[in-house]
Amino acid sequence: MVQLKALSATVFLVQAFLLFSSLVWAAQGVITKVPDSTGTFCHLKFPAIREESLFWDRPVLKDVSEGDIIDYYGPCDHDPLGKEEIQRQKADLLRERRRAYGSD
Repeated sequence: MVQLKALSATVFLVQAFLLFSSLVWAAQGVITKVPDSTGTFCHLKFPAIREESLFWDRPVLKDVSEGDIIDYYGPCDHDPLGKEEIQRQKADLLRERRRAYGSD
């Protein structure tokens, strides 16, 4: 009986940890996070940054319902609002504007 209680307590703690970690990722805007077999690289899906906020001090992610989702494969600690991602999305936006308006 004691072993059963210890096992159920362990299962409860593991479930609580998994729930907490998924809530932390959800708070950062990550929709899915699937690590590879080594655990060093992950397949992440997260919303793009709102264009008008790309140049703010604190950019904001788009709402998931807008459907503008980034499909990323790289390090598991990638931050959807980190400096690297902001620079990448700024470059994409500028490239898109040059293409749309021409740069003769």
